[in-house]
Amino acid sequence: MSSVEHTTRRGLLKGAAGALSLAAASRVALPGGAFAQGAGPEVKGAKLGFIALTDAAPLFVAKEKGIFAKHGMPDVEVLKQASWGTTRDNLVLGSEGNGIDGAHILTPMPYLISAGRVTQNNVPVPMYILARLNLAGQCISVAKEHMGDKVALDAKPFRAALERKKASGKSVKAAMTFPGGTHDLWIRYWLAAGGIDPDRDIETIVVPPPQMVANMKVGTMDCFCVCEPWNEQLITQGIGYTALTTGELWKDHPEKALGMRAAWVDKYPNAAKALLAAVMEAQQWCDKPENRDELAGIVAKRQWINVPASDVVKRMKGEFDYGDGRKVANSPHIMKYWADNASYPFKSHDLWFLTEDIRWGKFDAQTDTKALIEKVNREDIWREVAKGMGVTAPASTSRGKETFFDGKVFDPADPAAYLGSLGIKKVA
Repeated sequence: MSSVEHTTRRGLLKGAAGALSLAAASRVALPGGAFAQGAGPEVKGAKLGFIALTDAAPLFVAKEKGIFAKHGMPDVEVLKQASWGTTRDNLVLGSEGNGIDGAHILTPMPYLISAGRVTQNNVPVPMYILARLNLAGQCISVAKEHMGDKVALDAKPFRAALERKKASGKSVKAAMTFPGGTHDLWIRYWLAAGGIDPDRDIETIVVPPPQMVANMKVGTMDCFCVCEPWNEQLITQGIGYTALTTGELWKDHPEKALGMRAAWVDKYPNAAKALLAAVMEAQQWCDKPENRDELAGIVAKRQWINVPASDVVKRMKGEFDYGDGRKVANSPHIMKYWADNASYPFKSHDLWFLTEDIRWGKFDAQTDTKALIEKVNREDIWREVAKGMGVTAPASTSRGKETFFDGKVFDPADPAAYLGSLGIKKVA
């Protein structure tokens, strides 16, 4: 063999090996066999909104660590939104209208938007849920003036405190972040379980998460429900304390979701899968204990939440100082991004949110919840992406019966019975 032939053959072998290596890498980057079908992402980017909360961490990590780029989506933008109302408005607009394509979002919102329950002129804007972003990790905090009432998981002492306050001629208010959203439902469940009617006994107001602490500081509300770091900041500033973490209401409850405009996903199906794969990979990274210090440093950055890392790192590690003398190490109610199927969008969870929104009048009693869930919940896409990543999906789209702190049980096979246990007549 001549030296020229040897060099040429060596170059061809090297090129072939490189091509095979690239092909393997692309199969990882483009899940679900997209590479094998010759169909990578149709676009290289998307505009994703987020609220300054620690459960948006998978989006921050996917952007900061180049995971979006790894999966063929280098131009993804992760854009801060002022409130959940702003998130809704920008989703309605879509990126073509200078809005956004998807978002870190309160799980019920894609349903409320899809059904036109919270949009201008009640115009439906179809949405998909591609994944859950986290389990648990929210808190209900109470103003410092109620410290002596020892308000905690049992809201009954809070009821007496509110009655005294109202008798003195003062108003009493509970703040949440969006009507019909997760924080609204957690605080309503807690109040109602303690004998407080959230529609009659207390005024429920909407406050964007980053404004919660400032509003409680000037006496705007008596309690609020929100994610971190705002509960911890309340304690740091000496304004109030954590009455409970929402995992105490319902252990490992679902929280935020990755919501996308249905039109965007339908137009760019491979890009949607690549985007989801990146988020899922970021969720796995976020959930590793050895990454929690670095994660706290990332989410604390100015472009994301803009708080001291010390305001997020302890609760990320399960260290809870409630601010009223109670301290818990290794809390079982730590926020989960991947463990215990945190990422999987169980349809049974979505049914609970819809059932509670029927309970509180956000959806009509006649709402066909099954049909709505089939339109919005795209667990089929999650399963396809998981298969491409070598991830085992849950056997069922239902997590089965769920038990709450007050003994109530939600059976997704019979939501009417659950409502009946809450003293609500059967609904469709």
